[in-house]
Amino acid sequence: MLESLADAVQWASNAVWGPWTIFLLFGTGVFLTFRFRCVQITRLATALRSVGRSSSVDESSGGVLSSIQAFMTGLAGSVGTGNIAGVATAIVAGGPGAVFWLWCYGFVATAIKLAEAALSVHFRRPGHGPFSAGPMQYLEHGIGSRKLALTYALIAGVAALTTTPFTQSNSIAVVFDSELGVSPLICGIALAIVSWLVVIGGVRSIGRVAEKLAPTMVALYLLGGTIVVFTFAAEVPATLALIFRAAFTGEAAAGGAVGTGMMVAVRYGLARGIYANEAGYGTAAVAYGSARGSHPVRQGYNAMIEVYIVSFVTSSVSALTILVSGVWQSGANSTALVAQAFETAIPYGGKVVLVCALLFGYTTIIGWAYYGEQFLQYLAGPRIVLPYRWIYCILIVFGATTSVDLVWAWGDLMNGLQIFPNLIGVLGLSGVVAALLRGTTAEGEA
Repeated sequence: MLESLADAVQWASNAVWGPWTIFLLFGTGVFLTFRFRCVQITRLATALRSVGRSSSVDESSGGVLSSIQAFMTGLAGSVGTGNIAGVATAIVAGGPGAVFWLWCYGFVATAIKLAEAALSVHFRRPGHGPFSAGPMQYLEHGIGSRKLALTYALIAGVAALTTTPFTQSNSIAVVFDSELGVSPLICGIALAIVSWLVVIGGVRSIGRVAEKLAPTMVALYLLGGTIVVFTFAAEVPATLALIFRAAFTGEAAAGGAVGTGMMVAVRYGLARGIYANEAGYGTAAVAYGSARGSHPVRQGYNAMIEVYIVSFVTSSVSALTILVSGVWQSGANSTALVAQAFETAIPYGGKVVLVCALLFGYTTIIGWAYYGEQFLQYLAGPRIVLPYRWIYCILIVFGATTSVDLVWAWGDLMNGLQIFPNLIGVLGLSGVVAALLRGTTAEGEA
């Protein structure tokens, strides 16, 4: 029964992530890159300075998080186990070539995420009623379609409720089981409890925890991954050659024939790439739109830097450690595969991955809890918030005990569906973002 369900979900996921979705994502990223005059390169220095000034607060803006808390909440939401388990599953299913397509999407995705964040600040509703920011606001008040906004909120709300508590807790449970022999059920219960302690306190509680944990967990993971890569430094040139060769030949990807194998590599590179950096989902727009800052472009710059960190730093560390260490064809998957890679170079390396997976997954769980809350509150009003927080935390237990394949297939399906209404808004309002960019100085001020 479970196998047939997993097969059905995988079929639906593959249908959603067909060539049309790949074309839409890449096409949107390329279009915005040109429309914004290659902002990810021309204003990279400005964006880096903007992150450095993210502690600034504008109390008149109506936001609920400081700029640095918004940035760290967005970073915590995307630097999750998707950067560990997601990259691992991409390589296992799509071959080494999937990494190349993950990088390609990461580059153009910076323009998409900048647009999402800037539009969220520009169209947020901080005044009457509950605070609300995100794609549903720019779809309703920018595009002018309440129906499209409701469609997005419904899909994204269900996705937040039924993907993140499953994928993140599952990845954590996998590595706790493989490294410590802890039962997935026990792991899920413990994770649900510590998540509830933060989630029940709302967005300010989430922002404070993300602000403290995000820098620590990224630094720890980068340190461990760098040690593995340097240990196998002689393998790096051959590994990079394999990545680029496999991207166009489909070498070692599921599917067999060259053309089919290449499409599999592209499919998993994009699906896991967007799962890692979230550009196209519109979810992180909720965090950036919640910032107590009045400059849409500055929040857009912060979002752009977040994509660089996720796509070219943390995800690359995962990919290179798996490939240079030679464990990628060992038969392991998810976080257990990355743990194997760390074990090849670091005493107790698996325990390092365990700690990182816990921190990455935990911060993503609490960050996405706020995203889902905003989506469902837009649909049903404030009365949904408290029941939602309890249900969200309870589902963490179920996610920890579900099969890896089913969890990730369902995650791909739901996250893929929310791309379509969101990108209608991003493309339709790209002129607004371009005007905002033209109206800023070199320092990102209006």
